[in-house]
Amino acid sequence: MLGEIINTGITCGQIHHALFDFDGTLSLIREGWQEVMISMMVELLMQTPHHESEVELRTIVTEYVDLLTGKQTIYQMIQLAEEVEKRGGEAQDPVAYKWLYLERLWAKIEGRVEGLKAGRLDRQALMVPGAVEILEALHDRNVTCYLASGTDEVYVLDEARALGLSGYFAGIYGALDDYQTYSKKMVIDRILNENNLNGSQLVTFGDGYVEIEDTKSVGGIAVGVATNEAERQGVDEWKRRRLIAAGADLVVPDFGQYQQLVTYLLEES
Repeated sequence: MLGEIINTGITCGQIHHALFDFDGTLSLIREGWQEVMISMMVELLMQTPHHESEVELRTIVTEYVDLLTGKQTIYQMIQLAEEVEKRGGEAQDPVAYKWLYLERLWAKIEGRVEGLKAGRLDRQALMVPGAVEILEALHDRNVTCYLASGTDEVYVLDEARALGLSGYFAGIYGALDDYQTYSKKMVIDRILNENNLNGSQLVTFGDGYVEIEDTKSVGGIAVGVATNEAERQGVDEWKRRRLIAAGADLVVPDFGQYQQLVTYLLEES
């Protein structure tokens, strides 16, 4: 089965370039990052003078972490600083919060990254099913692929290499220290402008609100990837609803049916 077609009105058969999100779309190295971030934020907010209950804070934090997923990590930390100050606390610099989060996340994923590099772990087990196959299929059809992530670029480059994916992309982009000089929207605009494309010549694959919304804003085709990351099979219903709300034209559980998906997108009806 191809997946769930939300918008039957897209113009297929014109795609020359494809943009992929990384975490949750291709890579599962960082599976579980949301819980690391949310737990850290709740812990810090519980230390403020005028905080809500832990249960209430978890609901509040989950909502804004979800809303900002797909943007650079720093934006979630800027929001955290604002939430600390709202409750009478003295906020740290958002960059300090980001590094605290990255330290905690690294404790969770270090074994995965090092295991991949040492050959102890199977790369396929830490990727969305069909990830390599769809990249190869697009390459065989002369579609130029790019990678854009809200994760810091140095980590995206390292983890893409660890998974053996780097060679599939004409460009790999991630968050920069000067966060205002990078966004997925900037990458999309650059691809369109440098290659003189119209929107229907670009397809984006992503599991976050940001890349889907940014692609649709320029008339591109957006494929939502609603993988259940923990199980590596089936649909994450929360992701599915969120991707549809963002404007996804299609929603797939993974790339297991990559042949049908590529045929549908690249061949004229």
